[in-house]
Amino acid sequence: MRIARKHTTETTDNKGHRGDIFCLVGPLFLWMVLFLALPLLYVIAISFLEKGVYGGVQAIFTLENYTALWNPTYGKVIWRSIVLAFWTSVICLLISYPFSFILSRFSGKYQGFCVLLIMLPFWINQLIRLNGWSNILRDSGVINTFLLKLGVISEPITMMYTDGATLFGMVYALFPFMVLPLNNSISKLDHSLIEAAHDLGASRISTFFRVILPLTLPGIFAGTIQVFIPSLDAFYIADVMGGGNSTLLGNLIKDQFMAARNWPSGAAFSVILILFTLLVLKLYTKVGNLEDLA
Repeated sequence: MRIARKHTTETTDNKGHRGDIFCLVGPLFLWMVLFLALPLLYVIAISFLEKGVYGGVQAIFTLENYTALWNPTYGKVIWRSIVLAFWTSVICLLISYPFSFILSRFSGKYQGFCVLLIMLPFWINQLIRLNGWSNILRDSGVINTFLLKLGVISEPITMMYTDGATLFGMVYALFPFMVLPLNNSISKLDHSLIEAAHDLGASRISTFFRVILPLTLPGIFAGTIQVFIPSLDAFYIADVMGGGNSTLLGNLIKDQFMAARNWPSGAAFSVILILFTLLVLKLYTKVGNLEDLA
């Protein structure tokens, strides 16, 4: 009788435990299904369908949306997007690494204040800030007007609506995404290892490449991923700073949906972008595992 009661009590406890887990996980699961899985499956599905006569989608299976990706024009746009994302990541890393290293030297109170200053621009809409830079850099902007009045230049310098302006906008917008993981990684450095390297006769350059850099690789990889991936589809930056002259993958997807009204083609480009993102994340986890083993 006691064994039966004990078994009944354990069964009731297990059911109650499962019920608690469902109450916690259930809403999150429904959210992920409704707002992530179903839209993603819809995008994948319409990427294999034909465009309607007046826009929209026809329920006719086709692979033309993917074979069209071999078009040299589209290939150039995709390659330009990857190159621009690469240089955005490199420039952000070169600026952010010494900045984060200096920031890590501050005490906790001042370091927190500096991080707040880094995040402060996010309280203002990104488009407003980019349009502010547009007013500064355009031909009739502040810089050109000032240089013309000083007589330094005889005609305005073209700074807007170029690939360089788009790159500047990317670096400006995504800089904090590189600083924060780098600062977190550098702040955790064991300075006794650096002192030991100096005591053993290592130079500053050797100490950096053999001690500091390997220990901060997780922050470098995390920051690079957080900058590289958004750079591929930040179409609004290319629109404002590039003026339509710098067509990127994000612009291509937007134009297929909004201008050409070719939803299947836009969905195919979106699927390619998702697959490329997953590939980059997979490479990141592989490198991270190698670093852990080392």
